[in-house]
Amino acid sequence: MQELTNKIDLEFDQQHIWHPYTSTLTPLPCYPVTGANGVYLELEGGRKVIDGMSSWWSTIHGYNHPLLNEAAKTQIDKMSHVMFGGITHQPAVDLCKKLVSMTPESLQHVFLADSGSVAVEVALKMALQYWHTKQERRPKFLTVRHGYHGDTFAAMSVTDPDNSMHSLYKGFLPEHIFADSPECGFFDEWREDDIHHFREQITQHQTELAAVILEPIVQGAGGMRLYHPTFLKRVRELCDEFGILLIADEIATGFGRTGKLFACEHANISPDIMCVGKALTGGYMTLSATLATKHVADTVCGGDAGCFMHGPTFMGNPLACAVANASLTLLQEGKWQQQVAAIEKQLALELAEISHLSAVKAVRWLGAIGVVELHNAVDMASIQQAFVDAGVWIRPFGKLVYIMPPFIITPEQLSKLTSAIFTVLSASE
Repeated sequence: MQELTNKIDLEFDQQHIWHPYTSTLTPLPCYPVTGANGVYLELEGGRKVIDGMSSWWSTIHGYNHPLLNEAAKTQIDKMSHVMFGGITHQPAVDLCKKLVSMTPESLQHVFLADSGSVAVEVALKMALQYWHTKQERRPKFLTVRHGYHGDTFAAMSVTDPDNSMHSLYKGFLPEHIFADSPECGFFDEWREDDIHHFREQITQHQTELAAVILEPIVQGAGGMRLYHPTFLKRVRELCDEFGILLIADEIATGFGRTGKLFACEHANISPDIMCVGKALTGGYMTLSATLATKHVADTVCGGDAGCFMHGPTFMGNPLACAVANASLTLLQEGKWQQQVAAIEKQLALELAEISHLSAVKAVRWLGAIGVVELHNAVDMASIQQAFVDAGVWIRPFGKLVYIMPPFIITPEQLSKLTSAIFTVLSASE
């Protein structure tokens, strides 16, 4: 009877449930998950696979963590949600205290939001309202190609319109300014000409720019590109020179993923506005935050509106804040630093072996990020099945096979991920 029920569930799933980036005409196979613990996902039938994706880069402490579980259980008995308008509560206060203390010193005001895309929307609105207060019309944003900032409309508008999954919306979105993406890799020798096109764009459009927005050091879903810290440092210098706000989208890179608590630290710079999300709750619940300097916040609120014009229904959700507090407490203990350093060292060794395969164009790594770029795009259905058969959960996209494992992964478990990549890609040769 149980098998029949599960079969019906999967049939309903394929016929009615629209999964991310999939077609209703040719739905991809889905793998039923019945549980998760540590770095393992338990599939229906009891088989376990090592999660190399941290559930899209968020479960940095692993699944079913006792401290995060306890935080959720304790909070839900008190209150799961109250509106944040005119009301505050201890979980939100504690969380914002942690965020202010952990992020660059100049970021003093925290706006809690629902998801990474919404955090970006909030940041862009802050920048626009900032200049509105100054009685300047600055409707444009400057960013770099191969970037990705989310799937909502304003976030899509600052995502590369030609080299991303959002290219089909070109012509419907506001048109912003795009500079060439950096070519110097993280470990390369810096070349000053790498910033030239960006400098040209910011010089040419300075009077119409509300802000620069970019992903610091790591361009995620736009290509898993790792660029040189000096590029980010030069961007900060140019923003200062022309009096333009800098927004750092740390949604994917924040909370230790790159080997620094925040990727901006690689360049020793501080943004005017910062977006965080994903790992904020350790992958337990959706929550994000947009932080701003006192100057930005006070300027935004000093205009005609007298406040920042945004207010999500689930802003400051107590349950999510309580779990986020527990997640940040784990980070404050400092174990992540040794964990991520060990992951990076192991990736450097084991990805080098994969680089010799003929299907592979390049490999790169930083912190707890490992990327294998192929010459040709993968067949998603077949490669996904091959990885599951190998006992791992790796979700490629396009020409990229990448892993972002939980920080708690052991060397043996990490080797199983890299060995699976080597074996599966070798079979295609």
